Parts: sequence; structure tokens; C-alpha cells
Amino acid sequence: MTGAYPVLPLGAVRSAHPPAVFARTFRGKPASVPEARRFVAGILAGCPARETLVACVSELCANAIAHTASGNGGVFTVEVERPRDGVARVAVTDAGGPSVPAAGPVPGSDPMAEGGRGLALVAASTARWGYTDACPGRTVWAEATWPVPVRLPAAPVPPASVRPRRPDGGPPGPAA
Repeated sequence: MTGAYPVLPLGAVRSAHPPAVFARTFRGKPASVPEARRFVAGILAGCPARETLVACVSELCANAIAHTASGNGGVFTVEVERPRDGVARVAVTDAGGPSVPAAGPVPGSDPMAEGGRGLALVAASTARWGYTDACPGRTVWAEATWPVPVRLPAAPVPPASVRPRRPDGGPPGPAA
């Protein structure tokens, strides 16, 4: 038996990359972290930011298990979204905890400690990250971006009054 619940596509299709949000709920135990990585990797197949966001979701899931009530018999939910070309986002909603997420070591902690740098890595490897209160719990998210080709608009057609006239004074167009 796996620690995951079914995938739920949420949202409507609006662009070349469907901006649907894919969500899956996992049991709050360490064995769920690799399952969450596989889930994100599958959704982001072909995405230039796939490996970055897989690493981020691994950290966010591990934090949900270690620092929130999700790790005490609860669950957490992973969401994956591609809202527009050049942008992908992962989010982990957990059961909440007593402290807020912070990138970097806790003031006064041992700088040589093994842990405490995961969100700093998330912050350094993504375009932006953050958290918001969820009901119940908290959602921590990370967003990656990459360059995309920009289509230039078609050259405007000048109005007939400014188009060049034919040498014989006739209207613009092929000469007779």
C-alpha cells in the first residue's frame, strides 16, 4: 500500500501549457517523500525546471513531516502548477506548526548543525518562494522560471491614406 491518495486535477485549461493544478495528498511519514518527488517529476516531465522543483518539493515535504503536525499521523498535500509559459510552481500544504518557515539557520543555533539550510537552498534555487496560512495549516510554495521565446507582433498595415501611390497616380497595388 502506498502513502498517496489519488491525483486530483483542479482548475481550467487556459494556455499552451494547461495551468491546471494537480494535487495529491500523502501520509505524513518519511516514505512519502520519494513518492511526492515521483509525483512532481511526472507532472513536470519536459519542464526545464523539473529537477529544481523536485528537489524543492523534497525539502518542503521533509519539513512538513519534521516540523508540523503532519508528521504526527497527519497528511500533507502537494500541488503542482504551470500557470503560464516559463513558470512552474510547487506547493506543500501541511497541518501547521508553531513556527513560520524561514530561509537560513535559526538565530542562536549551531552554524555547524547538520540541518537548518533546506529553505535557504529552496530560496537560492528558485525565482521566489513563500508561505501562506491555509485552513487548517500552512502552505509553503516555490516557483521556478526560465526564459521563453517572445513572439513579435505582426507589422501593422498602414492605412490606405499613407500607402505609397503608383507612379501613374492610381491607388496602391500592382501596376497595370
